[in-house]
Amino acid sequence: MFSSRLNWDLRPNRISALLDARRRAGAPILDLTESNPTHAGLAYPSAEILAALGDARSLRYEPSPAGVAEARDAVSAYYASRGASVAPDRIVLTASTSEAYGYVFKLLADPGDEVLVPRPSYPLFEFLARLESVRAVDYPLVYDGSWRIDFPALEAALTPRTRAIVVVNPNNPTGSFLKTGELDRLVSLAATRGFAIVSDEVFSDYAFAPDAERVTTLAGVSGALAFSLSGLSKIAGLPQMKLGWIVASGPEELREVALARLELIADTYLSAAAPAQYGAARLMEAGTKVREQIAARTRRNLQWLRGAVAGSALTVLAVEGGWYATLEVPRTRSEEEWTLELLERDSVLVQPGFFFDFETEAFLVVSLLTAPDVFYEGVGRVLARVGE
Repeated sequence: MFSSRLNWDLRPNRISALLDARRRAGAPILDLTESNPTHAGLAYPSAEILAALGDARSLRYEPSPAGVAEARDAVSAYYASRGASVAPDRIVLTASTSEAYGYVFKLLADPGDEVLVPRPSYPLFEFLARLESVRAVDYPLVYDGSWRIDFPALEAALTPRTRAIVVVNPNNPTGSFLKTGELDRLVSLAATRGFAIVSDEVFSDYAFAPDAERVTTLAGVSGALAFSLSGLSKIAGLPQMKLGWIVASGPEELREVALARLELIADTYLSAAAPAQYGAARLMEAGTKVREQIAARTRRNLQWLRGAVAGSALTVLAVEGGWYATLEVPRTRSEEEWTLELLERDSVLVQPGFFFDFETEAFLVVSLLTAPDVFYEGVGRVLARVGE
């Protein structure tokens, strides 16, 4: 009766089952996986945010498929503040970055076509692709003191049905940025083989140190069709406002065809809400204060973490930006066993590397967004457990 696109195993895994049991028992949990900025103890400028949603124009329904002009102007101004020139007519608004993926996959792929996605990375692509009847194919990121794309493996994964390559910039959870040499190679491949590049840039404002080789956005790409995705969820710490966007780049003629078709898709759904659109500029302005807090906290937690693990059996893998850090732990047990033991015996919740499709063991992923008191205590317990 139901679509095969939804044939997922929905049974809880051992970690989620134990977490539910511990919470039902009333056990206090030190959650080192916090990814919701509205739950992270940040000081939100509440009055400014609520005032931004009070525009009287929201009371009238005036559908604009690509998004209302002033909201796209606000997105354009955001890119200008980062040194990128993006005309408003290259922007299509969506309700979220996840929806933006859906739009782009609909635009580029027929059922059974393929999109290449990075591994390790956030475990959402297979779901998003399958919901569009598209196949997600992994290409590896490799680590040798820093993360980089394995281009021979990527090229081996290309087939006549490849329609796009997804890059997450910076990657979640590795925190690695695309480099200029990698981008040049991707653009050359895309132009030669006839596929697009899709760049998820939601964490690109959260770099820990400058790097002249770093690519912060693909919004200026001209040699191949490219789409940059972002939204208020991360850049303003406002996931509940449900406003994301797509910036189309590339050769003008190809880009214009893509934008016309994207607007047709958007016209079918009209999902971006009026209050968020009319308030976009003010929400971004208010969100600057939130973004600054997030940037300060993630840097501070990372600095503390690196100092705390020095001389221990734990290693912090190189990370350039984003909200997460990856810990390499002794391979004396599996990641699942480490995670279960930390939760059962120490009341600390971490994420095992296999949640993000790490190729080898044993890695644990922690969120740098976590409130400092919880982060310090939780990591301290992890260090003590590993020290045994």
